[in-house]
Amino acid sequence: MQRKTATLCLVIFVWWTLNGLATGAEWMTMLDAAGHQVSWSKAMPASVIGAWGWMPLTLGLVWLVRRYPVEHGRIARALAIQAAAVALIVVLRAIYIYGLDGWLHWYDAPPTFSEVLLQSVWNNLFQAWLIIGVAHALLLSERVRERERQTITLQSQLADARLSALASQLNPHFLFNALNSIAELVHRDADAADRMIVGLSALLRSSLEKAGTQVVALQEELRLLGYYLDIEKIRLGDRLHVDWSVAPDTLAALVPPLLLQPLVENSVRHGISRRVTPGRIVISARREMHQLVLEVLDDGGDVGIRTSGNGVGLATTRARLECLYGEAFGLELIQAAQAGTIARLTLPFHALEAAA
Repeated sequence: MQRKTATLCLVIFVWWTLNGLATGAEWMTMLDAAGHQVSWSKAMPASVIGAWGWMPLTLGLVWLVRRYPVEHGRIARALAIQAAAVALIVVLRAIYIYGLDGWLHWYDAPPTFSEVLLQSVWNNLFQAWLIIGVAHALLLSERVRERERQTITLQSQLADARLSALASQLNPHFLFNALNSIAELVHRDADAADRMIVGLSALLRSSLEKAGTQVVALQEELRLLGYYLDIEKIRLGDRLHVDWSVAPDTLAALVPPLLLQPLVENSVRHGISRRVTPGRIVISARREMHQLVLEVLDDGGDVGIRTSGNGVGLATTRARLECLYGEAFGLELIQAAQAGTIARLTLPFHALEAAA
């Protein structure tokens, strides 16, 4: 606030100083054309000091407009107060000029106060209303900028709240599926179920550490995904093989946490778990110009199986990406060339330097 006031005072000082210099130069030119020469030492001090008298009056009018702006519901009151202020300024300007004329000689002969007051009406009435209009324009512009800032802040808060809500929806969804997998083994293979619980605990601990974080480095996302795949490998045994094809220059890329887990879960549920023979999942990451391309390929099940319902995992993933990237992302399920399905994600490439 103090900085804004100081800036306003500086602008007013510069404006009225330039106004005084311009008026003084115009005064000298007019008198010179009429055959009366006036020196700079006389014209400029008289003109600039006359203009400087407007500085406190301008500050007062700006304060008055901010205190009593012309706005809906208060128009009559604001106009009455401002009209009274303009009348006061006309009188104060007359007193100012009348008091200093003996020193600065604005008039050729000593004037009466009534003459100065009448001249002040002609010179200052429009000037004062013009300043009031400019002050209103500045106030309106400031309010518009403030509303824009508030709108941007609210939109950001809304996006964060929606992302948090989506994350809170995704985490119980994953936990429910993981616990179902453990329940399948607890009576059949207690040791395997115990290892799954340990893996799930590690995954949940890592997830909680990232709570409230909207993006992480891809290498961290792959680490979390590894915990999930360890759980699924225990459940499926030799039926699940995982290959990784991750370009080193993508490890520092920023992605939403638990982004790949729903895609891999989709491949396990609709692809690998439906097979009698061993199946394979290939997780790849590469950079294409300014985009990060992530793919999850499996060799079982077709695209129709994946898109026949409204699964929580894929729907939530798409909603999260819309919050973060708008329309600047791609999420599609593609029939693989030989067999199986490719889930392909395309995101803007943003890297975290420290993550490298």
